Amino acid sequence: MPTPNSDYLLSNCLYFTAARFARHMEKIAAEVFSSMDIPPSYAYLILTINDYPGISQKELCKKLSIAPSTSTRLIDKLINKNYVERKPDGKHILIYLTEEGKSLCNEIYEKLNEIYLRHSEILDKNHSQQLIQLLHKASEQMEQK
Repeated sequence: MPTPNSDYLLSNCLYFTAARFARHMEKIAAEVFSSMDIPPSYAYLILTINDYPGISQKELCKKLSIAPSTSTRLIDKLINKNYVERKPDGKHILIYLTEEGKSLCNEIYEKLNEIYLRHSEILDKNHSQQLIQLLHKASEQMEQK
């Protein structure tokens, strides 16, 4: 079997294609969130804490599929901006949004909707929705391994 060339690899490699797509999505998200005081990656953390006030760091990591060291870094930065606070509860430390953090949620939802509208326009709404569903399912399968 002949060795595949780079053109073949660039168009048929899931790793490369997913990373390439992620870079495009990151660019769109950064543009949309440029007017906010937080990067797009922090938005999901804020919204999750808003939906689950008093969430533990362990549960937050599980919901967002991030490493504890990543969550510590993100939480610390949000604490410095006065958007999040840690509160002791017995042996546990629970995470809450401050009032200032809660005030960001509506704008975050608007920004996430804008991201959705942008990629839906570029990819076609049906194609975009199918891609979301396929990537979500694939991510869940990868996490089970």
